[in-house]
Amino acid sequence: MSNIVSPSILSADFANLERDIKRVENAGAQWLHIDVMDGHFVPNITIGVPVVASIRKVTDLCLDVHLMIENPEKYIEPFVNAGADILTFHYEAVNDVSAIIKLIKSFNIKAGMSIKPKTSVDVVYPYMNDLDLVLVMTVEPGFGGQKFMNECAKKIPYIKDNSQKDLIIQVDGGINAETAGICTAFGANSLVAGNYIYKSDDITSAVKSLL
Repeated sequence: MSNIVSPSILSADFANLERDIKRVENAGAQWLHIDVMDGHFVPNITIGVPVVASIRKVTDLCLDVHLMIENPEKYIEPFVNAGADILTFHYEAVNDVSAIIKLIKSFNIKAGMSIKPKTSVDVVYPYMNDLDLVLVMTVEPGFGGQKFMNECAKKIPYIKDNSQKDLIIQVDGGINAETAGICTAFGANSLVAGNYIYKSDDITSAVKSLL
């Protein structure tokens, strides 16, 4: 099976967002990664529900929405209504992980959980069989264009070897053709890339190099 490529619109041109979405869609990307940041959980502010709703109108791609926000439970239903297909919350941002997973899945969409670089991979274990996706951050969340942290990729085999189901193991941060190879060798099957795709001279080639 080929990898799921989920280009991050954080690196797209927001004045020409529909054009940039179509470019990755035509290049063969299966998902679109949408980073939602609140300026509290991470030191940056990006987009919210209205932009996701607008994106939903112009693409049939799977909307892979990454909630880098505090109190994600307040925003799950609005993002579902806006058209999210997957909602990924941060382990570090919630008090009751099981309740958040249950809430997301109650809307019949996929539930993902992300862990930051300094968070031990062990925290994923109790929830593996309830989640659809685990996102391993290989940079500190908040800004695009950071350098890939090799040691974070070493969390991937633990997740792969301990999961009892066909879990999507996603990696986000500093992904390019070389670092993607490291991650897929460890067992990742979904790759998020922003600058590598959108700042490339040839977007189609960049996407295909990750498939």
